[in-house]
Amino acid sequence: MMETIAVIDFETTGLGPAGGGRATEIAAVLVRGGQVVDRFASLMRSGAWVPPQIQALTGISNEMLAGAPDAADVMRELARFTAGCPLVAHNAGFDRGFWQAEMQRAGIEPDPAHEFACTVLLTRRLWPEAKSHSLGEQVRFHRLSYSGRAHRALADALVAAELLLKVQAEVARRFALDLGGTEVDHALLAELQRTPLRWLRRGLVEHLKARRAACEAA
Repeated sequence: MMETIAVIDFETTGLGPAGGGRATEIAAVLVRGGQVVDRFASLMRSGAWVPPQIQALTGISNEMLAGAPDAADVMRELARFTAGCPLVAHNAGFDRGFWQAEMQRAGIEPDPAHEFACTVLLTRRLWPEAKSHSLGEQVRFHRLSYSGRAHRALADALVAAELLLKVQAEVARRFALDLGGTEVDHALLAELQRTPLRWLRRGLVEHLKARRAACEAA
């Protein structure tokens, strides 16, 4: 069966949950077989105050959040929507922190499948010549389509999903002989994002050898 990956994006009140930041909006886009197959997005009411500079950046106001669904209810729905799916985010360290904090606040047990891969790390390895690896610059560098307002969760998640597909296609193109028809799946991407650029092929080959050995031993 083809793997389904959930590409997520949070909008928040601050830089991190450790500093008191809360999520204001979440989107998840499901990618399978080289295309987007489903999407989920919602504002989230946590009671946290949105500073004026964040309102200006995202367009999400305190008034909008006052009528939004409760944050815990949104996270429960999100957990059901992404159940069993590995996760991808652009600058995953940021989104992982809010994912874990908001899931914990909602009393949701961690899903073992919810491991993160990061398109920032992957694009740094595949396209080091890019001026920047921010999402906006990657849109320009690859001429990706972008609909909606930047710094809104669904628009950013959709373009991050498009970037993920670009990454998967590029890995398949560059390493076609090494892959031998193997799918460029989440586990492979998670391995490559940790591999230094000069050892990228070696990391891919070692990962595939380990995977085949595990299958033979099973």
